[in-house]
Amino acid sequence: MTVKFSDAIKVNPIDDHTYDAHFPEDWCIGSVPHGGYISSVFLSVAAKHFKTTLAHLNQPHTIVLHLEFVRRTRAGPATFKVQHIKIGRKTSTIHVGLWQDDREEVAGYVTNLNMHTESGLTLPTDYRLTPPPPSVDLSRLRDNTDVHWEFQESIRAASFRLAAIKAKFYYPRNRKVPASYADEWVAFADGERFTNESLGYVADSWPQPAETYRPRRLDDGETESAVKEEHASDQSTKWEVFWYPTLVLNLDIKKVLPDEGVEWLFARVSARSIKNGRMDLEVVIMDETGDIVALSHHVAMVLPASRNTAERRKDNPGSKL
Repeated sequence: MTVKFSDAIKVNPIDDHTYDAHFPEDWCIGSVPHGGYISSVFLSVAAKHFKTTLAHLNQPHTIVLHLEFVRRTRAGPATFKVQHIKIGRKTSTIHVGLWQDDREEVAGYVTNLNMHTESGLTLPTDYRLTPPPPSVDLSRLRDNTDVHWEFQESIRAASFRLAAIKAKFYYPRNRKVPASYADEWVAFADGERFTNESLGYVADSWPQPAETYRPRRLDDGETESAVKEEHASDQSTKWEVFWYPTLVLNLDIKKVLPDEGVEWLFARVSARSIKNGRMDLEVVIMDETGDIVALSHHVAMVLPASRNTAERRKDNPGSKL
């Protein structure tokens, strides 16, 4: 059964500091719920907590999310436990723990304030993406007729990456950037719209830089063996399926999206170092006007897919990565 994003991130209060959730199988990578999806559930918990238990603070907007993915999560029921770390007049910080099988699987800190009443020093930084992404006509992107961008029709190992096919990804038709980073326009495949609670998912939904080092698509007249030979000396181009579990995810939210949400968001992801099966990832998320919506930083691993689907030890149900 396919579960809509807005339903998949719903949480139900058990008491004023505890919330229940359920992670659907179709929001998983292999047997593990997608890290960006989990991040959005954390944002949903924070939104609910600041609308109920902490409603008197009038601090509805998350500006910082920090998550430590300590152990593999799994599809099914989960409990979120909230502790108040610092309650302030302008900002407040809570600790949120994701629990399954009596173990804390993901530990998070969330900071909220009210962006509508926020004030203080503002200076122009003139920040620009370098190199700039190709221009886009979003009205033509919908039917895949934009001059510079094209729909990604297939995703490597799609049956393993179910959560990834929940979105439509559009990449530059003529890639002219280093393999260590990628640009995309993204929309939900079912037509749902992105809200601030969606930013966790968007911050972790893009072509993995390690994948761009894979053997390229075959040109006319080329054989698969020829491409394999071309890349034979490059360890990163093995033809096996990889899993990219997140160890740490930080999300810095700059802007409140409209209540009705937005159809499109742009993201650029880049890696400065991919070494010994560990990589860093920097993500810039923008709206169609070019405003920065959020920034994100990840520490992630590159592991064989078998590590994802391996049976969890009975004496350690909260299996480590």
